[in-house]
Amino acid sequence: MSEISNIYELHPEDVTHSMVILLHGLGSNGRDLISLAPMWADALPNTVFISPDAPFPCDMVPTGYPDSFQWFSLQDRDPDKILAGISTAAPILDKFIHDQLKKYQLTTDRLVLCGFSQGTMMSLYSGTRLEAPLAGILGYSGAMFGNAGPQQCPVHLVHGEADDVVPVDAYHEARKELQEKGFDVSGHSTPNLQHSIDEKGINSGKEFLISAFK
Repeated sequence: MSEISNIYELHPEDVTHSMVILLHGLGSNGRDLISLAPMWADALPNTVFISPDAPFPCDMVPTGYPDSFQWFSLQDRDPDKILAGISTAAPILDKFIHDQLKKYQLTTDRLVLCGFSQGTMMSLYSGTRLEAPLAGILGYSGAMFGNAGPQQCPVHLVHGEADDVVPVDAYHEARKELQEKGFDVSGHSTPNLQHSIDEKGINSGKEFLISAFK
């Protein structure tokens, strides 16, 4: 089984009491998403931010781009194929989560998974299926494939209404599924925002993280 071998981190100056694991989207890497950490770190002085490269090279970029990774292939966008890809990557992510929690001597209730696009899909799948509930899941521009798992936790979803990569319908469908399963769901969609994260989303994400680690 493949493993996650490269990570980017932002450490607190003092003792670590909480953790945010950031999961990037298709064709990106951990270095990209760790850029969110400095925008949140001042409000979360005891939180370590960890952003891994996904375990597989991206199969949708030209050769010669070694820093482009994926959690699963999107060559075939059939929902069953996507769910199969997510479920294949999930054990790799789960092991990484367990290893990081052990390293920092933290429990799942001190961890938030934060994803963008494909990283949100992984967060919603794995984050609701771990052995114990998380402090929360923060998802940008993503979607839910399959049913929510049994481990309820607060979930904050943010999505652009002009997203032409993952249409905003996916945001509404994920909220509906989670709420029907009893999850505490917050978040918003943003008019005219495409497949990206804006200042409003960064700020609402920060407020969610502060609340999750109270």
